[in-house]
Amino acid sequence: MQDLLSAAYPWIKSLHVIAVISWMAGIFYLPRLFVHHIEKVAPNSETDQLFQMMERKLLRVIMTPAMIATWLFGLMLVAIPGVIDWSAIWPWTKALAVVGMTWFHMWCAAQLKTFVAGKVNHPGSYFRKMNEVPTLLMFVIVFSVIARPF
Repeated sequence: MQDLLSAAYPWIKSLHVIAVISWMAGIFYLPRLFVHHIEKVAPNSETDQLFQMMERKLLRVIMTPAMIATWLFGLMLVAIPGVIDWSAIWPWTKALAVVGMTWFHMWCAAQLKTFVAGKVNHPGSYFRKMNEVPTLLMFVIVFSVIARPF
């Protein structure tokens, strides 16, 4: 199995990067939709239903499959001998940041449920601030993998 994974390394890595880009696009966009939804849309209006549909489809059709693919291809990369030096700190900082990104994904899903229930308790500024979380996590991930400062 390891020989097969080693031979497929460039393909697995490519698919991992594609999945990450897709996931991050959604992770950055969904909180922005929440900002506009809470600031510009009247509850129970036709536009409210439109925003809910857009947010739901972004989460279910793009973000969640991309998150699953990111994890799947990432774990396949981890299984290839020699790809990760677990005695270094960088794989651990990356792993922690990926877990944080997954938490943020789940937070987005929970926020969507509050919009559907009509029980949003946060102003647009809250969602603007929360939208910075994945940016910070992205910095940790990219620097951990590419610069490997640790």
